[in-house]
Order: sequence, then C-alpha cells, then structure tokens
Amino acid sequence: MTAPGSRGAGSGRARRWRLVRADSDAVPASVRRFMARARRRRVRAAMPWATVGVVVAVIGLATWIVYGTGLLGVREVRVSGTEILSVEQVREAAGVRDGAALAGVDLSSIEDRLATLAPVDHVIASRDWPGTIAIDVVERTPVAVVPQGQWFVLVDRHGVAFHTVAAMPGGLPVARVAKPGPDDADTRSALDVLTALSPQLAKQLSAVVVKGPAEIELELRGGRLIVWGDSSQSDTKSQVATALLRKKGDRIDVSAPEVVTIR
Repeated sequence: MTAPGSRGAGSGRARRWRLVRADSDAVPASVRRFMARARRRRVRAAMPWATVGVVVAVIGLATWIVYGTGLLGVREVRVSGTEILSVEQVREAAGVRDGAALAGVDLSSIEDRLATLAPVDHVIASRDWPGTIAIDVVERTPVAVVPQGQWFVLVDRHGVAFHTVAAMPGGLPVARVAKPGPDDADTRSALDVLTALSPQLAKQLSAVVVKGPAEIELELRGGRLIVWGDSSQSDTKSQVATALLRKKGDRIDVSAPEVVTIR
C-alpha cells in the first residue's frame, strides 16, 4: 500500500522539466576562458573566407554593372580625323549600338569594319570612360590624280583609288592609266616613276602616261616629251633626263639611259 496522499510511480502527473540559465558565476573561469578562445579561433578561421566572399561579391556586382547593365553604356561615338568621309558615314560603318555596355564593345571589329571604307588608311578605336567610343581615322594621302572621263580619281602611294572628284585638284601629278588600282601593273609603274623623279622634273611634269609595260612617257609643261620606256632604272633615267633639260629638243629618249637621243 501507499501512504495516504502519496502518488505511485505509475499514477499522477509526470514531472515538468524546464531549462534554467545558469549564472555566469556557476561556470568556472577556466571553462569560460577556454570557450572564449575557441570562439576567437572560429572567428579567425572564418575571416579569410568571409573576406573572399565579400571580394567575390563586389567583383561580381561590378562586373554585372559594367557588362550587364546600361549604367556604363555607350552614350557617344566621337569621330576625329575625317576630311573626305563624313562623321555620320564613319558612325554608320562602325556599327556601335547606342547604350551597349562600353566594356563589351569589340574595338577590333569596329576597326575592321571601318577599314572597308576606301578613303580609310587606318583607324584606331578606343574607350573613353564613362560612355564614349573614340574613333580616330587616318585617311589616305593622294599622291596622284587619274583622269577618268569627266571625273578625277585620287590614288594613294599603294595605288588604291579611294576618292573621285569632279574638278582637277591642284598640287598633284597626273597619271594617265586605264584602270587605276593597287593590282594594276600600269598604276604601279606610274607610281614607281613618280617616286623617282627629281625635283626639277617633278616641277615641270604635266602628266605621266602609261600606254603599256614598256611604253611610259612624261609630258612636260611647254610641250616637251620624255620617252621613259619601262619603269626599270627609273632613278638613273631621272638623273639623265634632269641633266638634259637644259638641252634643246622637244623629245628626250632615256628609255636606254646609256644611249640617249634628243630631237
């Protein structure tokens, strides 16, 4: 039997347990010091990873802003160096989309597209932060003009016919060839001869006429004619022809510079 008022093990309500925070004085000082050191070690161990995480997050955010948004997008395409081409022609050929991420614009592709324009010798494209693509164009320099019917074609030192004008430009020698171009043998011959001319010959030159590979003539002011032959030995022919300018005669033949004839 159980005593009155007592509760049996299997009867009555179960005991209720509750957690009670121990007073700090109840934890030995040595244990507290150990736990503090453990916390500091965990913090020190986590710090490098936390730093790396912050750096990665910052880099990711910056990359997204630069490449993935229009915050640093193209606001202007600035063109310089053009005389023959208009600014709008260059911008259209460059093909830069307004608002495109500045960092993502392919500068080499811009330069390649502009190189297809005949007047362009070379071009440099660059970024000017925060929102400008700068395009510096260097146009071809004419060294001769080729009459073509009622028009006049400008030719550079490589024989590239890059611009056509309606009026004869001053200050350029005239080259009379049928089909001006960098792959045309007559054009190359004319340029070889022009390059070899002495200042005296260049000053009196009216036109260099190329009728065939070995049929080059120089028309001088005053109606005089120099028979040049082919473009070989042009430096020697120039020296000989220059020396003979003082001689009388309307036709000077230096096609064989060792044996010169004047008529």
